[in-house]
Amino acid sequence: MADETIVAALDIGTTKIVALVVSVDETDRIFVLGAGQAPAEGLRRGVVVDMDKTVKSIQKAVKDAEMVTGTTIDSVTVGIAGEHIRSINSHGVVAVGRADNEILATDVAKAIEAARTVAIPVDREIIHVIPQMYSVDDQTGVKDPVGMSGVRLEVEAHIVTASVTSAKNIYRALERCDLAIDHMVLEALALSGVLLSENDTDNGIAVVDIGGDITNLSIFHDGAIRHTAVVSLGGKNVTNDIAIGLRTSVEQAEDLKTTHGSALASLVDPEEMLPVEAMAGRQAREISCNVLASIIEPRMEEILSMVSRELKKSARPDQLTGGLVLTGGGSLLPGTVELAEQLFDMPVRQGVIHGLEHVPEELNSNRYAGALGLALYGATHDPLGETKGGAVRGLLRRIENWISKQF
Repeated sequence: MADETIVAALDIGTTKIVALVVSVDETDRIFVLGAGQAPAEGLRRGVVVDMDKTVKSIQKAVKDAEMVTGTTIDSVTVGIAGEHIRSINSHGVVAVGRADNEILATDVAKAIEAARTVAIPVDREIIHVIPQMYSVDDQTGVKDPVGMSGVRLEVEAHIVTASVTSAKNIYRALERCDLAIDHMVLEALALSGVLLSENDTDNGIAVVDIGGDITNLSIFHDGAIRHTAVVSLGGKNVTNDIAIGLRTSVEQAEDLKTTHGSALASLVDPEEMLPVEAMAGRQAREISCNVLASIIEPRMEEILSMVSRELKKSARPDQLTGGLVLTGGGSLLPGTVELAEQLFDMPVRQGVIHGLEHVPEELNSNRYAGALGLALYGATHDPLGETKGGAVRGLLRRIENWISKQF
């Protein structure tokens, strides 16, 4: 492609780090060129706990992606997630002071800034201010008020905050890898770009991203993100339960889970037997698939039940006519959709990647939905510009201001 643009994304997950490269041609079609990945060493629940190990993991993922795609990565769109993410909804009001009462983009910016002035702890920083809906005088439900006439402009906004320390450590890790930041994006927003349609977000839908250490919930309705939350359990907890229950290694437990596991014991053949490798001093043995599933099901039920409780606190059933979309590696266990339908009493489906012209088969999976979503975001938004060497609060303020203009 003569006029192609190369864009890179970095998905810093709780179990793996994925660097993904896409090209954008002159007609804005997006092609996935390839990816590199590495275990997420030095991170715990999305937070850096060992800088050196984190840097090495990022460097390995980036180097592998460069080798696979034959490109050089010097800047990335990076996702931010983890237990330190918090969100609140806020309200901003401004008066339109011009004689003709026409609402301009500057009035919208002032309203968003007014919504931003909420009390947050000093150790937290706003990373997204996302307008949900505007009101002009008595007219509510306005999507874009620019050009309308009115004397009072109001905005309902979703404010996402992150721990300053956690965000700063991610930034420092990228800086040590000699990588600039094009965008820092909430993972839920990135996922919505490749998993949800405009109808989904208008009609109402929830996305449940089951990762390794944590599970993220994001709720959309009336065309905007309305709520985000984190559950402190994920696929690793299932693996650990198997290792303890079968007295085997974590590696063997993970292999049994991914190759023979099921989130519903009623879906497996109780007569089918599986070999379990022996640990030191123990004899190898066989177990039935039913035994394995009976270990997995209670933990998956616990994870989904915690999500269900959070969902009931944040949205009414009539606001989620689209039901639930499952994503993340932890959602790929057979029976997860069926179990979720039983617990949530609403339609549930596995996420399907869209919005990209071509995705290699090995990457066209919910395991890589986060990286694909970040790449799509980076390919469809102008970069913020060079961010190496700047203060993290200044970086996050620039990100927040830029995001405000886009939504």
